[in-house]
Amino acid sequence: MRPLFLSALEPVDSDVALGDADQRRELRRRHGAILAVIAAGGIIGSLIRYQLGRWWPAPPRAFPWATLAINVNGSLLIGALMVVICRRWQAHPLARPFLGAGVLGGYTTFSTFTVDILMLVRANRPIVAAGYLIATLIGALLATTVGMSLTRRALHQGADPSEPSRPRQVNSDRADVIGSATRADRE
Repeated sequence: MRPLFLSALEPVDSDVALGDADQRRELRRRHGAILAVIAAGGIIGSLIRYQLGRWWPAPPRAFPWATLAINVNGSLLIGALMVVICRRWQAHPLARPFLGAGVLGGYTTFSTFTVDILMLVRANRPIVAAGYLIATLIGALLATTVGMSLTRRALHQGADPSEPSRPRQVNSDRADVIGSATRADRE
């Protein structure tokens, strides 16, 4: 049996159960397609974020409201997307990498968030930097939770009451986290 820590060295597509040899082979065959859709989605998300930043620029030494808003509403969308794709929609296997890691990964901008904090500290605004740090982290976590909760509620209300709900199957070999759904979860 292969040591578990070695699997951490392999590239991971969250739709692939690495314990299944057939799915590992599929991952190797589809790695290029996954990278291509993430790149295409990242371009789209980054362009949207760039335009929003141009519409709502942050003056030097000021609180970066646009970046905060982008990261918080992007987190809300990521929470909603993961519920829809993992629990409800029979998505194409490339939909989650395109929309999640690509579009929404490009749209949210935690790298700019880090640079903003550094710039605020260098401008001798440590309290503003700390407030921004806390507001972003708490806002993003709450927004993800709200996005997931509202989407679950909306999908549940729209469900056909005569149709039994499909229980989520969890792979006991991995933690049940956002984005760790396997093919069995969608079958």
